[in-house]
Amino acid sequence: MCVAACYEIVHDLDIEMKVLRIAHHGVVSSWRERERMLRSHGTDVELVSARRWAEGGSPVHLTTEGDTFVRGAGTVGKHPNAFLYNPIPIWRALGSTPAILDLHEEPCSLATAEILALRALRRSNVPYTLYSAQNIHKSYPIPFRWFESYALKHAAGAYVCNQKAGEILSRKGLRVRPALIPLGVDLKNFHAIDRDTPSGKAIVGYVGQLEPHKGVETLIRAAAIEPSWTLRISGDGSSREELEELALTLGVSDRVHFLGFATGAELPERYRELDVIAVPSIPTRDWLEQFCRVAVEAMASGVPVVASHTGAIADVVEDAAILVRPSDHVDLASGISRALRPEQWIRMRKHGLAHVQRFSWESVAEQHAEHYATVLPCRNSGAQRLPQVVVVAFGSPDILSQSLSALDRAFPVTVVDNGSSKATRAIALEHGAHYIDPGANVGFAAGVNAALRSLGARGSSGDDVLLLNPDAQISPASVITMHELLHADNVRGAVGATQRDPRSGVEARVWWPFPNPLRAWLEAFGLGRWNTSRGFVIGSVLLLRAEAIADVGPFDERFFLYAEETDWQKRAVDRGWRIDVARVDALHLGGGTSSDPSHRDRLFHASLETYQRKHFGTVGWQVFRTAMVLGAGIRSVTHSRAGRRSAFARLILYMRGPLASLKT
Repeated sequence: MCVAACYEIVHDLDIEMKVLRIAHHGVVSSWRERERMLRSHGTDVELVSARRWAEGGSPVHLTTEGDTFVRGAGTVGKHPNAFLYNPIPIWRALGSTPAILDLHEEPCSLATAEILALRALRRSNVPYTLYSAQNIHKSYPIPFRWFESYALKHAAGAYVCNQKAGEILSRKGLRVRPALIPLGVDLKNFHAIDRDTPSGKAIVGYVGQLEPHKGVETLIRAAAIEPSWTLRISGDGSSREELEELALTLGVSDRVHFLGFATGAELPERYRELDVIAVPSIPTRDWLEQFCRVAVEAMASGVPVVASHTGAIADVVEDAAILVRPSDHVDLASGISRALRPEQWIRMRKHGLAHVQRFSWESVAEQHAEHYATVLPCRNSGAQRLPQVVVVAFGSPDILSQSLSALDRAFPVTVVDNGSSKATRAIALEHGAHYIDPGANVGFAAGVNAALRSLGARGSSGDDVLLLNPDAQISPASVITMHELLHADNVRGAVGATQRDPRSGVEARVWWPFPNPLRAWLEAFGLGRWNTSRGFVIGSVLLLRAEAIADVGPFDERFFLYAEETDWQKRAVDRGWRIDVARVDALHLGGGTSSDPSHRDRLFHASLETYQRKHFGTVGWQVFRTAMVLGAGIRSVTHSRAGRRSAFARLILYMRGPLASLKT
């Protein structure tokens, strides 16, 4: 798929492909080719880059060179994971309401945390995608570990330059499949000259930093074995003096030339003067080659590559290079000698030139545009399919009939009949619903799970699911509104509905804080009204995203009735999913499936006990229980007669324990 085609797909969905990219490496002009290519095909990319950054060991200052899409931001700090941007340019860029935020910084970095904090302060819901090259599974110290966890849990997408980095992100909590997008190379700048064979006197090259882990010592020792080679080393670093002394000690200083850094047009020229390039990297505990741009630039220049078999190098070069054992100068010398054999050299040169086409900026931009299309709202296939409606029925079949009539057969419906009623079965079939009789009243959670298993068996496990109480009614248009909100970004896991009581017309409360021991104590002292946080949505009309169901898992069947949707949403939020509510016109009778208020009350508090024990342990439950006993005791003295009677019953219930009372 070409960049233009990707843009057309998004355009057809009436979504503007406006991207805000933030990448400190944009200070290097040649590395902004990705943005130039994307913009040339219609993607509106704005880039915020560092104003000054050390690339390749040398400071580089941002010069726009006609790139009107880039703006510089000052930085504080030098480490890629421990620096901060001047927030003002980013704040302003976020104010331009991009469709996608592309963070080309590691998820654990201070910069990523800063940008996401600015996004939150802007009250922006723009979906963001992350970049990573880290191919070693590292456990970062606090607070970097927290930064990484938050960034991954809430990301709508991610892309990596090596396969291992993607696997690590997934293990650390990324919920979406990361895209594998290589770094690019300018094939117009790095190109081959006409040559049929290697030089008569072999010129072997190295390009990169002169640091111990880069293995240049191994290369110099290899050159000492082969007196016919000339070694040209481009780069600089802390090991330069030590390497120069090594060359002198080995008696090869006349054949080993330290050329320093090359910039601009000089670097491609240096590549083209070589017969073979060596990448003798040495893996360490804290570092592996994450991509190896040098190997790609060399192949593009028609230079065969001999490299250490470490990190991402093998994935990048595949079978277009010779791989050798790291730190083994004899194996490295042998590999270079093989690459210099005329027939092998010609074969490797031809293969490398063909292989490197996938790393062109055109190809990289195409892959990036495809990735953006998956990150944008409504690109998920679930948004293109109708949700499945699941009704767990019990009690009067008449209210079920009214609920299904309101849907007007607009969606596929599954009815789980916990009452095993012939009348309920007849109504379900009358409305074209799939009918399931579990054979007993298994409870709401188990009923939902039975429907989910049935949907999986019928090939619909990838569909979103609308949980609908039989005493609730919602129109097809309102369901579509909920569905559109669910897929407005890639992080919403569930969407509830505004509801009103059909008898009074009063709008019901649908948002509630997650119950916890602290809230119980606030309630005990009459301070509950101050806790207005939006935690979970009541489950009478609740639309669940298919990916969230797969990620969070089924409902917990320990909850017979009540708190099962609270528990599921708590688990979803803990895994980084968002909960939202759509403003629609839904009706909810409330209590329409049971005529025994006292039994419902016991079930409710038994579920609360189960919830507290599950999420806060035995100690948390006892703290919660003590607060409930205290609050009920206070109200049994201070309230009116009816209120005192109800509070006293609550006191007795919690003194005995709700679960224990339910069993008697």
